[in-house]
Amino acid sequence: MPEQDADHVGQRGSQPGEVMARICFALSERDKERAGRIARAEYAYEPLACARATFTPAESLRMFIRDGFLDRYSGRRLVFPGALRVVSQLLPDEFPSHPNRETGGPHIACWELYPTVDYVVPLARGGPDDDDNRVTTCMLKHTAKSQWTLDEMSWALHPPGDIGQWDGLLGWFVEYADSNAALLGDDYLSRWHRAATAALKTAT
Repeated sequence: MPEQDADHVGQRGSQPGEVMARICFALSERDKERAGRIARAEYAYEPLACARATFTPAESLRMFIRDGFLDRYSGRRLVFPGALRVVSQLLPDEFPSHPNRETGGPHIACWELYPTVDYVVPLARGGPDDDDNRVTTCMLKHTAKSQWTLDEMSWALHPPGDIGQWDGLLGWFVEYADSNAALLGDDYLSRWHRAATAALKTAT
């Protein structure tokens, strides 16, 4: 049991678990006021800031291309969302993507290959809302990281990839969609196709 002296109030050097133990001890002593003082001084509540809205396909794709479709948290290659959706539409049994599918949800590829944009230092933890604080990662890592920092996750940031070596099947998607226009009747694919076409024009 940690020391209970009042002199320790305000000294945040204690481990969080020890602080909580001292709060509980004070409550056991029916000293709610002291428990509150310890909490405010050593384990103060910090309101989380509101996260920004989701990124548009164009905004996301700009980051994906910058990072060479590489997961900056794992170093693994990722796949353009439009390409994943095309594969899922053409091979629905082998690559289901619907989250409520009766047989068990989407294929794991929808989590470990699907790219998204993440804040290295979460906005809720004071991170800036700018490109220097944004990286490409997969949905699996994005969900696991949530509002934690890299240090808290014991993760390291990998360098960006080379879009010339791996484009996430972006080029394949545009070529395939252009040759199979019926696919673009899907609003999701249409939005990603517009973003991809614009990005490729900018790159040339």
